[in-house]
Amino acid sequence: MDNILSKELLDKEDLISLLAANAEDTKKIFAKSAEIKEKYVGNKVYFRGLIEFSNVCGKNCYYCGIRSGNKNVERYNLSDEEILDAAKFAYENHYASIVLQSGEIITEAFAQRMEYLLKEIKKLGNDQLGITLSLGEQTEHVYKRWYDAGAHRYLLRIESTNKQLFKRIHPDNENHSFETRLNCLFNLRKVGYQVGSGVMIGLPFQKLEDLADDLLFIREFDIDMVGMGPYIEHPDTPLYEYRNQLLPKQERLNLALKMIAVLRIMMKDINIAAATALQAIDPMGREKAVKIGANIIMPNITPGKYRNSYKLYENKPCTDENPDDCTQCLDARISMTGNVIGYDEWGDSKHFLKRGK
Repeated sequence: MDNILSKELLDKEDLISLLAANAEDTKKIFAKSAEIKEKYVGNKVYFRGLIEFSNVCGKNCYYCGIRSGNKNVERYNLSDEEILDAAKFAYENHYASIVLQSGEIITEAFAQRMEYLLKEIKKLGNDQLGITLSLGEQTEHVYKRWYDAGAHRYLLRIESTNKQLFKRIHPDNENHSFETRLNCLFNLRKVGYQVGSGVMIGLPFQKLEDLADDLLFIREFDIDMVGMGPYIEHPDTPLYEYRNQLLPKQERLNLALKMIAVLRIMMKDINIAAATALQAIDPMGREKAVKIGANIIMPNITPGKYRNSYKLYENKPCTDENPDDCTQCLDARISMTGNVIGYDEWGDSKHFLKRGK
């Protein structure tokens, strides 16, 4: 383990060894990743106020609770005013950045609406509010329109880089294509976004070799920010029938934390988010991630009455809180980790900024 952790460049076999590490060796991994985080990105954690503005989705992914085929979901779509009010809350509370996230819609009307909202958010925040989008696969032209309107980060998870596994967790049709997902990531980079991606950890049929390949993909694609967390099953999805084949939730959490730590060791200056799914398994899951490598937290600032309807998985935390409650809670939680919140700072990926020089 000491030999692997002393290497400058980790190969696939090294990664598998790290992900398979026992409890004693895992402590060494976490100590190394915490040291690297402190040296390269410091002890600041940056907020991205999360606005889940619609759970209407054109995709039917087998793992997702808001997939189009789920008839048990109460669909909603925030008004423009509600979205702008949430963005205003983020601005007035010094978050400095927001994430606009929804189900995937590919229409001209949706593209126009987002263009309008982006311009309005830039106005209300005096151009000081950073904007990340997480709106799925779109054309390069649409990505460019949104970028020109004010968005500068985009999160599009690859979910799994194993093509066969990708096919098993999606319908096998043109609307759910691995090649399209990959092409969208290339287009986002081409347009100029800080490109974010990520994977699910602990999926049915997934092996440590797959997760090692996922980490190598993130490095080879030169991703700027990563959001990844443990897979949590949802009863209204086709993958739920494989729930008995899954690792116990605590083991999925531990594996997700190892993935975050190993990624921090591999890519020292990228942004890594502490995913909400970590907290769904362990109330202190996000704080544990921050201690060993994560430097981004996404407080949910969606109006409370809608939160329970944006359930990608079961046991989603904080669905009964208001944005004010969330902020006060996170202030206390982040200080417990020995980190501080970078209020009024965009906290852009140092990796991205370095590439631009």
